[in-house]
Amino acid sequence: MPGRTVTIEGIGFWTDGLPSWQAARDFVAGGALVADAPRKPSPRLLAPNERRRAPETVAVALEVALAACTAAGRDPASLPSVFASTHGDLAITDYMCATLASDPLTVSPTKFHNSVHNAAAGYWTIGSGCMHASTALSAFGATFAEGLVEALAQLADGAETALLVGYDGAAVGPLESTSHSRGLLGGALVLSRAPGNLRLRATLVDGTPPPATGALSRHAAGNAMAPMLPLFEALAGDGDVVVLDAGPGRMLRVEIAHG
Repeated sequence: MPGRTVTIEGIGFWTDGLPSWQAARDFVAGGALVADAPRKPSPRLLAPNERRRAPETVAVALEVALAACTAAGRDPASLPSVFASTHGDLAITDYMCATLASDPLTVSPTKFHNSVHNAAAGYWTIGSGCMHASTALSAFGATFAEGLVEALAQLADGAETALLVGYDGAAVGPLESTSHSRGLLGGALVLSRAPGNLRLRATLVDGTPPPATGALSRHAAGNAMAPMLPLFEALAGDGDVVVLDAGPGRMLRVEIAHG
């Protein structure tokens, strides 16, 4: 993939103890978590009934997506979107597997409804009224990098803006032994072809990323979406070049330009 340069118009972020992008930036700068931070996001985009039914993974995805759109001054209904999740919702997957094995007639319709990998994308389009294309993808450790490649490809193909959302929740049950993930983590970017003060240039190259050692990477290291965190650390002002896992033997080299 040749290098692509785009503008970052808005950023959203949420993880345990850091319920906003500003909180994440302050943490990178000074190391302090937010006192009495909420345990779970409560996305304002959803009606109260939908908000109660939404699992944590959907809640964090919608929380950061709306925050990024708000920061960009963009109407959520106006953007094509890419929702990238390594595992989807492993807690619901564990419930579905256990219930189907023990008492399949008692499967919860709501849990079944939330078990699909594109659940967050579905809630987003319903809540925002968005009629633009929405993509849900997974690529294991390369999920966020491949989501960024997809968003950049949409911009290169003519889209004016694109919303990228990366998120994952905790693993439970037997799946935890093979699909490791702890805590709740979400990050979102509104990307644009318009000129701007915060720019991103991404290029696919050969190689393997070094271990991540930044503040956010240490704080949320156990989450499956942690491979995206070096980029958010750079966006917080802690660097201008990062490499992201893009699959076996491949990296996405991302250059950040401020101002």
